[in-house]
Amino acid sequence: MKIQIQKLNEEQIDNMGIRNWPIWTKESSIFDWYYDEQEQCFFLEGRVRVKTETETVEIAKGDFVTFPKGLKCVWEIIEPVRKHYRFG
Repeated sequence: MKIQIQKLNEEQIDNMGIRNWPIWTKESSIFDWYYDEQEQCFFLEGRVRVKTETETVEIAKGDFVTFPKGLKCVWEIIEPVRKHYRFG
């Protein structure tokens, strides 16, 4: 169960309608999280370290991330986050 991080170009962002997705913001913090469904998100601001049982990834502005359903992790928000997101 891997976290996928991609770089998208403007055309891909437009085609997926990402700018119409809701926005989530969160201040610097550390918390446990469980994904009961897949999440896709596009980071507009911030920097995060996400730790799972098998990997630690760093996510930052401009990253498009897919978190798989069933993933248990710990979020460490290093710089306040602002991201578009979509579940399912």
